[in-house]
Amino acid sequence: MPKLRGEAFWRETLRSAHYVVAPMVDQSELAWRLLSRRHGAQLCYTPMLHAQVFLRDANYRRENLYGEACPEDRPLIVQFCANDPEVFVQAALLAQDYCDAIDLNLGCPQMIAKRGHYGAFLQEEWDLLQRMILLANEKLSVPITCKIRVFPDIDKTVKYAQMLEKAGCQLLTVHGRTKEQKGPLAGVASWEHIQAVRKAVNIPVFANGNIQCLSDVEECIRKTGVHGVMSAEGNLHNPALFEGRNPLVWEMAEEYLEIVQKYPCPLSYVRAHLFKLWHHTLQVYQQLREELAKVKTLEGIIDVNRELKLRCQEEIANQKEGEKPKEGLPFFHWICQPYIRPGPKERCRENGDSGTEKGVRGKRALEEEEDRNSELLSKNKQKKKLRNPNKSFDPSLKPKYAKCDQCGNPKGNKCVFNMCRGCCKKRAFKEVADCPGHGLLFKTKYEKSLSWQHSQRGIQNPEISQRRDAEVGETAVLTEAGDS
Repeated sequence: MPKLRGEAFWRETLRSAHYVVAPMVDQSELAWRLLSRRHGAQLCYTPMLHAQVFLRDANYRRENLYGEACPEDRPLIVQFCANDPEVFVQAALLAQDYCDAIDLNLGCPQMIAKRGHYGAFLQEEWDLLQRMILLANEKLSVPITCKIRVFPDIDKTVKYAQMLEKAGCQLLTVHGRTKEQKGPLAGVASWEHIQAVRKAVNIPVFANGNIQCLSDVEECIRKTGVHGVMSAEGNLHNPALFEGRNPLVWEMAEEYLEIVQKYPCPLSYVRAHLFKLWHHTLQVYQQLREELAKVKTLEGIIDVNRELKLRCQEEIANQKEGEKPKEGLPFFHWICQPYIRPGPKERCRENGDSGTEKGVRGKRALEEEEDRNSELLSKNKQKKKLRNPNKSFDPSLKPKYAKCDQCGNPKGNKCVFNMCRGCCKKRAFKEVADCPGHGLLFKTKYEKSLSWQHSQRGIQNPEISQRRDAEVGETAVLTEAGDS
């Protein structure tokens, strides 16, 4: 059966989905997708997966896609980041039986995407993108889709979208921000760009950006004419967004935690979701925020969630008639609601910095400095410098270490071979030797093994062992007699 394309693919395979949960790194895992589907989401994407890692690592495939089968988790689109046509297609071939389409990430604007050369940092390489999509469209049994960011110029954005369509893209998600619009510099997404793309292509288009509640979804569809609307942060703060509800936070949190117990995921994912759900409440109860950050088990997270619920219920019981939400929130902090990301100035005040001199030294500013001058310190080193102004990264001031005789890396101070641990391990294994300095005891373990094997043979064959001992005894007696 030939694979469906364009409108037919959206209408039949994706069931005319209007409400879409975005691909989010470590946040759109199975448990969260199921929660979102229960509350109005009609289509979900997996977290962004690295094609190269997916191709080579069976554990990565199992943890992110090959886990427990879940029929409720459809329709589903698997998203990959990649910059090599062959790697992308080979990874997609391993994933295609577990999803309804494969998406190529051309929208990630983060520094890690720049360093890895994927996401939005491929948007100028049209020849490469054409080859990737053409090959995927030819080889895969499921459709290929793309998620992009816009260019500042609308005409260039339209030509970009038309190029992807011509190459074989069957559905396009357009995030109405440029790759420079991220974090506190995100600003408002341009629905004008999205509308222009929708009019210029003949494939289905999803819109992404500026979605905080259901009325935003409806307005976006009306203004842009798109087939569906995708939400990321809006969904994380209110999983019932597509239902048009603002439920109590603990209702969503408890339901999510129940799903996690059935479909486990890394604890870091769970913790991150609760930080989003309880965002406004954790500004009030800072101690519980610290507990949530430190807790090491799912049971511990459930306990913190229960305590947050009790605190909120106490507040509700003591609430005065006519009392209004504080901090300018539309609802009380225990109700799921949007989080408006502060701009650079607001973030300075939020962090207690009075002027731009300190505020500009945040994470985004460090990335910008790294963009402007690659010879400056790396982002991590700049952060360390902020914490410790006296710290020096001058190589000439670093202490000198004795080098490994084999490879030139620093050698272990107590190594018997004067080597680094890696080289020492290879030599100690080859020579069946010990190196107490590196904790390598190949000789000792080998001798213990021989001793244990000898004792086992004696236990398994006591008659042979006794006969051997008697022969040894007779030999000793004769030897003594001869000596005398």
